[in-house]
Amino acid sequence: MQTRMPLGARVVALTALLWNLFGLLIFVLQVSMTPEQVAALPRAQQQINAAMPLWIYAVFGVATIAGTAGSVALLSARRWAEPMLRVSLVAVVVQMAASYALTPVWSLTGLRGLGLPLLLVLVVAAVWLFARGAARRGWLR
Repeated sequence: MQTRMPLGARVVALTALLWNLFGLLIFVLQVSMTPEQVAALPRAQQQINAAMPLWIYAVFGVATIAGTAGSVALLSARRWAEPMLRVSLVAVVVQMAASYALTPVWSLTGLRGLGLPLLLVLVVAAVWLFARGAARRGWLR
């Protein structure tokens, strides 16, 4: 038996959608940078971008597209929200781990550079856990 998603849960779903739409915007801006825009970045960011394997951008795309689709599904109370958000979480973890393993991110940014990647992983994990809980409560059909 399906239970209607409470208003507070819908607000969380809408917030997740806005978060993921922002991530999708960042992805589009990142992959569409012109050489002139790349040259205007701080030197450390230029070095990181130059060392970044192309497949990491593909994983970034999967993370943002799956996260956005999963958030739309969550807002629409669809059961497929949870697996889509799980795909997004796995992709974000792979993207962040690969970025640190395969580029000079750590040597160029140190501990101060770890804040945003950790925040991203935590927020994406929280949204997925919320969707999993919504499915278990019968809010998703």
